[in-house]
Amino acid sequence: MKKSIALFLTLSLTCAFSGAALAEESTEAVTEAVTEASSEAATEASSEAATEVSSEAATEASSEAAEEKSEGVMTYDEYLAADVDTEVVIEAYVQAKQSWWEDKATLYTQDKDGAYFIYNVACSEEDYEKLVPGTKIKVTGYKAEWSGEVEIMDGTFEFAEGEEYIAPIEDVTELLGTEELIEHQNEYVAFKGLTVEGSGENADQAFLYNWDGSGAEGDDLYFNASLNGETYTFVVESYLCDSESDVYKAVKELQIGDTIDMEGFLYWYEGVNPHITAVTAAE
Repeated sequence: MKKSIALFLTLSLTCAFSGAALAEESTEAVTEAVTEASSEAATEASSEAATEVSSEAATEASSEAAEEKSEGVMTYDEYLAADVDTEVVIEAYVQAKQSWWEDKATLYTQDKDGAYFIYNVACSEEDYEKLVPGTKIKVTGYKAEWSGEVEIMDGTFEFAEGEEYIAPIEDVTELLGTEELIEHQNEYVAFKGLTVEGSGENADQAFLYNWDGSGAEGDDLYFNASLNGETYTFVVESYLCDSESDVYKAVKELQIGDTIDMEGFLYWYEGVNPHITAVTAAE
């Protein structure tokens, strides 16, 4: 009997110790899982918070950079709001040079908010050579409009301090035929997947020398291209891209029905009339 009781007590104690061990292991596992989950959640929350702060900081920095202007210089919005024939003062960065003649230069310029077409600004030949893409300048002139093209004319300029800036290209393909397109006037833009259409009286030519076909080698090249059933006219401005340029040669090789991608400045003349600087076969 004593042996039975002793055996029973031994078994009971063994079970008790086993149960305690199992309970302790279970508790440790639960504690470890909870700790790990809490750590992961805290890390994820911290990462998300850091990302949000970083994003906000980047946005704020970008906004501040876009708004920073010298004293007395208009923001792009102020320039847009100015009346035609009033004096304007802007700062922008040269993106391309169209021409120089008799101490006057015509320039495509842009800042982080928009673009400015500078027409016949007073400029020596020596300074014209210094106006490489990215150069920051301050321009004082008069806001003008000619057949829909908004520009600054009769102006003077001076070189301005600041880092160089080349504007990123903006794909405006889907804006063709919409009222929103003009909001990108004079910017450097891209058009993708357009189809070359016929030009000329019989619509049997891929391009024309001058708008009416009256020109010859070295003159502007005009050509038509369509998207979604609508046809638009594009031009290779010979002062900007002469007959030795790649784009001039590429347009002369176009065939009606070709599908092409284009880049250029969103000039305006009685409607959209882009000055094209690059043409390639669509991918």
